[in-house]
Amino acid sequence: MAFSCDNAEGGKPRRRGCKANALHWFDKGKEMTLKRLGLIILTLVAILFAGSSLLGSWKEPQFQSRLELYQTNIVLQAASWEPPDGENGNFKSLQDALLGVKPLESATKQYQEARKSAETNLEKAKKQLAQLMSEPATTPTTPKPQPEFPPATNTSRQLQQQQLQQSVNQLQKLTAELDLRLGILQAQQEKTNTALEIWKKLQQRPDINPEFQKVAAVLSGIWSDPPRIVPNAEQLIQNNLEGWFRYITLAQVYQLQQRQDAFAKLEAVQQEAAEQALLKLAFIGTVPALAAFLGLALFIFLVGQRVVKGKSALLAQNSDVGWSTPWTGETILQVFVVGFFLMGQILVPITISLLPIPRPAPSVRIQALYVLISYLLVAFGALLVLYFSIKRFLPLPDDWFRFRLRGKWFLWGLGGYCVALPLVVIVSLVNQQLWQGQGGSNPLLQLALESQDTVALGIFFSTAAIAAPIFEELLFRGFLLPSLTRYLPVWGSILASSFLFAAAHLSLSEILPLFALGIVLGIVYTRSRNLLAPMLLHSLWNSGTLLSLFVLGSSSQ
Repeated sequence: MAFSCDNAEGGKPRRRGCKANALHWFDKGKEMTLKRLGLIILTLVAILFAGSSLLGSWKEPQFQSRLELYQTNIVLQAASWEPPDGENGNFKSLQDALLGVKPLESATKQYQEARKSAETNLEKAKKQLAQLMSEPATTPTTPKPQPEFPPATNTSRQLQQQQLQQSVNQLQKLTAELDLRLGILQAQQEKTNTALEIWKKLQQRPDINPEFQKVAAVLSGIWSDPPRIVPNAEQLIQNNLEGWFRYITLAQVYQLQQRQDAFAKLEAVQQEAAEQALLKLAFIGTVPALAAFLGLALFIFLVGQRVVKGKSALLAQNSDVGWSTPWTGETILQVFVVGFFLMGQILVPITISLLPIPRPAPSVRIQALYVLISYLLVAFGALLVLYFSIKRFLPLPDDWFRFRLRGKWFLWGLGGYCVALPLVVIVSLVNQQLWQGQGGSNPLLQLALESQDTVALGIFFSTAAIAAPIFEELLFRGFLLPSLTRYLPVWGSILASSFLFAAAHLSLSEILPLFALGIVLGIVYTRSRNLLAPMLLHSLWNSGTLLSLFVLGSSSQ
């Protein structure tokens, strides 16, 4: 925009007005320059932070390995089920289909892999802790290539040391628990000497809770030749073993003590638990499998229709129709850097840390509430920044942030969920081979798995199945994807927004599966032009994940 210094009457310059006008535009230009400079600096910081977090997650264990152990425990529980008399043949084939032909061997392999992974992570955590304690508490002048953790001040060093020590303690406990269970699995396969050797080493470990050493002594006595029952054996087993492992050990104790009544009661309880485990396996395996089969059929139909019908196919609907975007890339950066990064990673965490909330949380309900409040604050801050960033462009064209209850949005959302299931599962299998149990995970999944509190689960559900779909779809599909069509074709905008959606979760192991899910969400939104469709898909996905985790976790109780 230009400004004029000419006098309307004589054509002579009005020096005072010209100078004021020039100063106004100079100040405005300076303000814009400072704003852009600040945005550039924040963008670089956000990129460095995201890159550092992703690289840091590379060394963390995947949640999937923990999930597999829970499922293995259900399989072991279900394997002890005995069908009614006369129906052994019919149920045996069903049991084999759900559990596999050799459940004990498969479980042993899973536990051995988990034990190896835990030992590797324990050594890494110990190494990081020793390195942190040996380095000076000031930022070094010469940068080191890819440090394990950023240079620390005295305050942050103490916090990092506490976190690493907590990780070491947790991994030491985990390796002890895995050793106890591995020994029982070996003993059940008549590899008693191997089991006794595992428990002997466990009793000699000075870095674990003495309670585990006592349990190892109990197990060694039970499976020794001749066997021996140490005092308080039954109580130690009840307190430190779960599910199938508790049942097998108690059954061995009752048989050695010739307590037939106690053994009969244990058998009845175990048969009931085994029957429930079978039902859970059938639910976890059958329902998603049917949805995935339907989704695969739908995917083949849609692709085939696209090939045959071309532009008139469902997948071609709005496939090359972008949005009329009134803002530039600077506004996009402002929303994500200031709204998503600054709010989510700096301002909200600082605000939460100042609140009088006990740490660590004394109960899983408070933990769940903490997660929900944190998420709502991040969402509110980001959406507030989004609103003020695009306020001067209001009112927007009709196809922006569209919510319409009428139309086929429900079918798009449900169909997208079914199609996403087989695609994401296939990508996840490849991803597992790629990362080999490393790459980090969303901590909310672990909390949901281990929480058997219905109130806490309800709060987790509110976070994952309601708040997350609304906020993330507004931001990534409602704002980012259409904004990118100013610079990219629709398919390019889908890919770019899906990658940023995956990377925003700051976990390397989740990038490929979430990228695949993001592509389906993007296709559903661009074709339906209704944000309710991807929100429904997102909600179904998170709900199904939470429900499966709750079912898996309940089997360890």
